[in-house]
Amino acid sequence: MPGSKVVCVGEAMAVLTPTEDVPLAEAATFTRTVGGAELNVALTLARLGVPTAWLSRLGDDGFGEHVLAVARAHGVDTAGVEVDAQRPTGLYVKAPAVAADGSRRSRMHYYRSGSAAAALTPGFLRHGAVAERLRDAEVVHVSGITPGLSDGAAAFCAALAATVAAGPARLCVDLNHRPLLWAGRSDAPLRDLLDAADDVLLGADEARVVFGTDDPARLAALLPRARRILLKDEERGVVVVEGGAVTHHVAVQPVEVVEPVGAGDAFAAGYLAGTVRGLDVVPAVELGHRCAAAALVVREDRPVDLPAGL
Repeated sequence: MPGSKVVCVGEAMAVLTPTEDVPLAEAATFTRTVGGAELNVALTLARLGVPTAWLSRLGDDGFGEHVLAVARAHGVDTAGVEVDAQRPTGLYVKAPAVAADGSRRSRMHYYRSGSAAAALTPGFLRHGAVAERLRDAEVVHVSGITPGLSDGAAAFCAALAATVAAGPARLCVDLNHRPLLWAGRSDAPLRDLLDAADDVLLGADEARVVFGTDDPARLAALLPRARRILLKDEERGVVVVEGGAVTHHVAVQPVEVVEPVGAGDAFAAGYLAGTVRGLDVVPAVELGHRCAAAALVVREDRPVDLPAGL
């Protein structure tokens, strides 16, 4: 359905989680779900009633079929998803763990090397359904995971940023820093993608790792093109930086955390839903907080029950 307000671009994976809370070595049965930052955002946006497309590549396998079925069942436009007969759909496994505070801090084991999504290249942008959806989008959303998948995916992200810059859409980038993806490689493609963004979402902890600072003024100087920077601190809320200066601090309401995985994607979806609905930045961020809270209180990577009144 060309005309989607938000187009999410990036990897999706099948997810396996032990059915029982036991160490991975003792798990005999697993629950299958789907994950991946940009797909998580797309699925939540669609549930919020925002016309959303997702662009990616999947393997010609049962996991890929399941990912497509879930996306379509949520109302996400998947016409821009390419199926690769040679490469598999990526996979990750959650290893249950309980943190000192009683919350789950699962360890992730990723099996994505050589996946169909890792084979994204600039040529993907020339496909008819892909080009059409990017041309009609109001917002294009991608995370810093995507350029880390491979050198080809990094080149793809550079071409994607140039394509979006040439059109009317704005580019939203969630840093989503994954150190293992950049081990032994220059993270210049990640920095270039952030530098091209109109909206930058990043956590204070990952800002310190990537930029050496979580000071809003210094981040604004390092990202001069950004129309808006949302600096997230999971306990204190979000600092909004616009025009190089802090304009708002939007507090977060504490919740009893069950599993933190996916909360950042839910926040991004809520925020983007607010902006495409024409909300000012504070209520848009508040909507992001509410969606993140709904993700924090469940074990799944996405909210199960979105809060009322959305």
